[in-house]
Amino acid sequence: MSEPSHPPIRSFVLRQGRVSNAQRRAVDTLSSVYGIPYAPGALDFAQIFGRSAPTILEIGFGMGETTALIAKAHPENNYLAIEVHTPGVGSLLKLIAEGELANLRLIQHDAVEVLEHMIAPAALAGAHIFFPDPWPKKRHHKRRLIQPGLVALLASRLAPGAYLHAATDWQEYAEQILAVFAAEPTLANTTAGYAQRPDYRPLTKFENRGLKLGHGVWDIIFRKI
Repeated sequence: MSEPSHPPIRSFVLRQGRVSNAQRRAVDTLSSVYGIPYAPGALDFAQIFGRSAPTILEIGFGMGETTALIAKAHPENNYLAIEVHTPGVGSLLKLIAEGELANLRLIQHDAVEVLEHMIAPAALAGAHIFFPDPWPKKRHHKRRLIQPGLVALLASRLAPGAYLHAATDWQEYAEQILAVFAAEPTLANTTAGYAQRPDYRPLTKFENRGLKLGHGVWDIIFRKI
């Protein structure tokens, strides 16, 4: 069997993090309720959510606070969130249960494999990538999530007119994201350059603190042609 001609795309670098007792308990008791196990085969969103509604994907939700806020504020949409780190998975599972968020489900797995094997082409109404790890050292830039291969794959899963929204507080990464999105022929910018933060993306405590200190935040929003 021949070796692949290029290394596989990876959407994360796994780091060990402390899992609190509450997070572990949430993973143990709630994953079967609100989690979707990884398994090759296109997901049936109507079956998963018990209804037909626009489905928005989020890659890398961190501790899940923003994800839960968005899902609560927009009950008209379904939200599917992907994260590999167990502390964040436990945190979001707890928030889903506490908020009774019937429109939010999560998958703990590599986002690239989920996109390749579980999301059908043109199935998504939108995708969020908020504050991905900037890997600021130049030698680590290859570890960044937003690269041409991932964007092409993600764009193929967006329906015509669907949006792709990234946000970062690292200007140099924002410039890279804008260039990578612009280079994808099936995407078009919704504005000239960077976008204004839309109302559906709430300010995080971290972001608010940074803005008060004069730090910038850049939103990049493209649509599928």
